[in-house]
Amino acid sequence: MPIRSVLIVDDSKTELMSLSEMLKGEGFAVTTAENAEDALAQLERHKPDLILMDVVMPGKNGFQLTRAITRDPRFADVPVILCTSKNQETDRVWGMRQGARDYIVKPVDRVDLLGKIKQLG
Repeated sequence: MPIRSVLIVDDSKTELMSLSEMLKGEGFAVTTAENAEDALAQLERHKPDLILMDVVMPGKNGFQLTRAITRDPRFADVPVILCTSKNQETDRVWGMRQGARDYIVKPVDRVDLLGKIKQLG
């Protein structure tokens, strides 16, 4: 199934804007959320084809939210790409154990991100 809609979860308005513009420019429908609570509310309204998830956020972090989403039968088929400044191998391994399908380090390289999205679609 091709990926057409993306939910971006990040507490940084700058990152949300940058990633949104990047993906909209490639023809994706984009929705955004600034925290876990907002992300879960967005998921209730519309199930996206992909979630781009920051890790470091106030409240529930991206690892916790990824685990909750990927273990929920309603959303288990929605791939999550962790998109974070945490660049340690242990962070990547932990993120994948939480259910993420891929991991990308900020600043996001447009070609790298689009390649990962294409692989998932």
